Amino acid sequence: MDYIAGLRNSRYGKLLLLFLCLAPLWVPAAGERSVVALDMRGAIGPATSDYIHRGIDAAVGRHAVLVILRMDTPGGLDSAMRDIIQDILVSPIPVVSYVSPGGARAASAGTYILYASHVAAMAPGTNLGAATPVEIGGIGPDVPGGRGKDDEGPGKGKGADSQDAMKRKQVNDAAAYIRSLANLRGRNADWAELAVREAASLPANEALEKGVIDVVATDMDDLLQKLQGRSVTLLGSTRVLETAGVQIETIEPDWRSRLLTVITDPNVAYILMLIGIYGLFFEFANPGYILPGVAGAISLVLALYAFQILPVNYAGLALLSLGLIFMLAEAFVPSFGALGIGGVIGFVIGSVILFDHGEAGYAVSLPLILALALLSAGFFLFIVGAAIKARRRPVVSGREELLRARGEALDDFAGSGRVRIHGEVWQAVTKLPLKRGDRVRVLAVEGLVLSVEPETEEK
Repeated sequence: MDYIAGLRNSRYGKLLLLFLCLAPLWVPAAGERSVVALDMRGAIGPATSDYIHRGIDAAVGRHAVLVILRMDTPGGLDSAMRDIIQDILVSPIPVVSYVSPGGARAASAGTYILYASHVAAMAPGTNLGAATPVEIGGIGPDVPGGRGKDDEGPGKGKGADSQDAMKRKQVNDAAAYIRSLANLRGRNADWAELAVREAASLPANEALEKGVIDVVATDMDDLLQKLQGRSVTLLGSTRVLETAGVQIETIEPDWRSRLLTVITDPNVAYILMLIGIYGLFFEFANPGYILPGVAGAISLVLALYAFQILPVNYAGLALLSLGLIFMLAEAFVPSFGALGIGGVIGFVIGSVILFDHGEAGYAVSLPLILALALLSAGFFLFIVGAAIKARRRPVVSGREELLRARGEALDDFAGSGRVRIHGEVWQAVTKLPLKRGDRVRVLAVEGLVLSVEPETEEK
């Protein structure tokens, strides 16, 4: 007590006590008046989930009131979507998903994320839904345009029944998942299941009327006004949002997220793989160039990293590789074009089916596939072929060219003497006597001395 009394009487002690009393209140106060905005644009993939995860962590570190996900997406990968939803469900601060601006959509995976958010909001002129799981490999019974399970046809058999069963499992799993999210947030679970089973969609105003979303807001300021005083359930407890007068802070993707976005683009990953293969091929065919090998190795590692987090169809990857091997073999084996044509066909088909989720934007562009197929065919059939032909041509310079070369003796000699080969004078040795002017032929080269013999006849 005497020590505290002494601090009170000291000028520095008063300042210290004042700081200790106000510091716990001041640190969160700066964060309570801020809102972190994250932009989710385009197809949802590994880069998106990484960006959202890091963004929510940053918002927690800044003591933000809430996180707003501004969304405009056609859907994306199931694995990336579930990672984002898990981050939302365990977030210690509320997460608001806001489909904006006008004309934006939260289709497929975006609908699940909207349902998982603490508050679901949309701008006028936006829509959500069409949440049926889709695979590029075929159309299931519950996908619009697909065959129903009661449809009969001449091609329906055990294979079709197996595909239908697998599709029903996927749809049932997705329906149960989105219904659980709807029940967790108290939203319309029946319509959520309809969006999965029948690919139903809704505009913003109808979604609000049916209890699918919580708020329709024209812009961010309008959204913050309508969120003021709203209660949300956060990790089992109720929290009242205080959004009046808050500052909006947008967190942009950092270099890591941007790099991940670039290399996980299917077209970029596809090109990196081909650069890697061609670069290593050049390096192995011409050791010592170094640059093709370095560029090829780096590109191939980046492509393999992208492939291990993208939905790669390994049958497509194997078919693509087989196509490249066939086109390469065409340059070495005379197959009258069979290997080359088969290689191009395998390359194109493998590229088309390389990724499993073409509907979500994860597919290689068809014009890019065709262009690279033609370039690859031209490369292997012409460039590699020309290199092999050049390799088979006779040597016209260097030590190897001197072997069997013709010339004439400049002196009379039986052991060693001088000869002229290609206009150059060389020291030569011979086992048979030579006279000046005799035609000679080189048998061996030992340093700067040629071993020669008389040329008695043309060969």
